Amino acid sequence: MPKFETRRPVKHSPDRMYALVADIERYPEFVPLCDALSIQSRKERDGKELLIANMSVGYKAIRETFTTQVLLKPDERAIDVKYIEGPFKYLDNRWRFEETADGGCTVHFFIDYEFKSRILGAVMGSMFDRAFRMFTEAFEARADKIYGTE
Repeated sequence: MPKFETRRPVKHSPDRMYALVADIERYPEFVPLCDALSIQSRKERDGKELLIANMSVGYKAIRETFTTQVLLKPDERAIDVKYIEGPFKYLDNRWRFEETADGGCTVHFFIDYEFKSRILGAVMGSMFDRAFRMFTEAFEARADKIYGTE
């Protein structure tokens, strides 16, 4: 039942921010709690790309892996993530990148999820909540590192 939504203005273009978030194989390098990420399959159709990905997350001695369907829609500057299997009852995640007048963009991040297990939810829930709140900051810091701060 945890849900988090934020809109964060950044100085980078929507295309650059979209590309950064769409490059999911790099997540273990900078995304909080992400230990590993692998792509099971990749299909392109009608200018969109559909990925099936396994993401391993960990905190202290706990490690969980889950599978998601990631729909990349570059023309819309949108990324939709749907849960397939793992420790969640459900997971729904959406990213949107809206251009601003100054050439930057507003990053819209939304996530709604619930763990299957109450015990896992109690142990991992507060850490996941903090991590999701840091996601947009982590992506902005990554963009600054890759694209520069000017």
